[in-house]
Amino acid sequence: MPYNSFDDYPMSWRPTLTKGDTPLYIALANKLEADIASGQIKPGTKLPPQRELADFLDVNLSTVARAFKICSDKGFLKSSVGSGTFVSYHMVNKMTPADENIIDLGGIMPADENNDEMRLLIREMTNESEFGSLLQYRSGAEYWQNEAGAHLLKQAKCSVTPDKIIFANGGQNAIAGALFSIFKPGDRLGVDPLVYPGIISLASMLGIRLIPIKQENGEMSKEGIRYAVKNEGIKGLYIIPDYQNPTMHSMSEACRDMIAKMAAEYNLIVIEDGYSALLTDEPKDSIYSRVPEQSIFFLSLSKCLSSSLRQAYITACDKYRDAVERAFYNINLESSAFLSELSARLILSGKYESLLTRRKAMLRERNRIAESVLGNYQLLGDSQALCKWLILPKGKSSAEFEKRALEKGVLIYGSEHFAVGKSVPVSGARLSVCTPKTNEELARACVALREILEASD
Repeated sequence: MPYNSFDDYPMSWRPTLTKGDTPLYIALANKLEADIASGQIKPGTKLPPQRELADFLDVNLSTVARAFKICSDKGFLKSSVGSGTFVSYHMVNKMTPADENIIDLGGIMPADENNDEMRLLIREMTNESEFGSLLQYRSGAEYWQNEAGAHLLKQAKCSVTPDKIIFANGGQNAIAGALFSIFKPGDRLGVDPLVYPGIISLASMLGIRLIPIKQENGEMSKEGIRYAVKNEGIKGLYIIPDYQNPTMHSMSEACRDMIAKMAAEYNLIVIEDGYSALLTDEPKDSIYSRVPEQSIFFLSLSKCLSSSLRQAYITACDKYRDAVERAFYNINLESSAFLSELSARLILSGKYESLLTRRKAMLRERNRIAESVLGNYQLLGDSQALCKWLILPKGKSSAEFEKRALEKGVLIYGSEHFAVGKSVPVSGARLSVCTPKTNEELARACVALREILEASD
């Protein structure tokens, strides 16, 4: 029986554990995972200390430790030395507001715009006699569609021949296919300490361990990569060179060169996410172009052109290309025949250029609004970034700021949603300026955030 009485003792989690055929540590891990998934334990909840929980359950300390490790490896828990064990913020399943009155600065979902170019192309397609074939299962791309993909990758400074193009149903599926085809459970992948939540979720599902790489001047350092290779055994790197999510940092030429050299030296595979490469006016050469024998590059269209275009073009180095293509085919991650056709016509007709021009103009105005309201605070991300990265004043909690913002009707996501490893490197919040329906809605949200910051100064 427990050594101490817990009748009136406050505990954030009071599980019941029935002894049966399943080992106790597995049963406890399953119970913890179920309670997190059901929402009984909220993200950010600090769990009882392992020794205290072991006493409450009347089990060995090792039982709790092993259960916590299982859930940590799956991404459900995050531990911080000296602070304790917390339910991960990455377990939030839907990063969009449930209340339509909430102004969404959380998810990156560019606001609807006039898409006359696409409307006209779709009308042409539906009037053609062979339109029905585009509504069937995809049976392989036509070469001219590969040419469209190669044309767009060239604009993103990743020049490849059309036969090197692979199709995917959006950027998230491009990442999934790359991870699934190259990595196996237990493999380790180096990432920025704050990284796109989508790869955190995918890595957790596939049993891949993400290793935060030590930074210098806001980007991966040579020493950090070398340490991760020698001490953590990383197999590759995932990078977003332009408008890194969430910090919106754009990688220097020197860092791109360094990553290419380190990839060649240590035989690392580089997964390069070019989701925003087209939004920059002067794109830099891709990592792929610097070390094509070690890289995978993909460019998705939904963030830079239109949210409806769940289309991504991928190119992979020779030693992984077959595996990547098989993965997309076997787990059905390829784009549909309709989207491949529409995207190719949009690109090769040149009509995508006007969409891109309008998207950049919208982003410049949205960033101007955010800067005019929040300019007294540290706000990172240039004039055409999809988001702003707000670094909070010293001593301010990003989790508390996120909570206060929601109380004032604004959905944002703090550092905890993006952090990899045992600590959160900086207290900040990602503000998706592209997402609000109107400029006025964005301005109201920014004013609400400023009021919170001013009240806490």
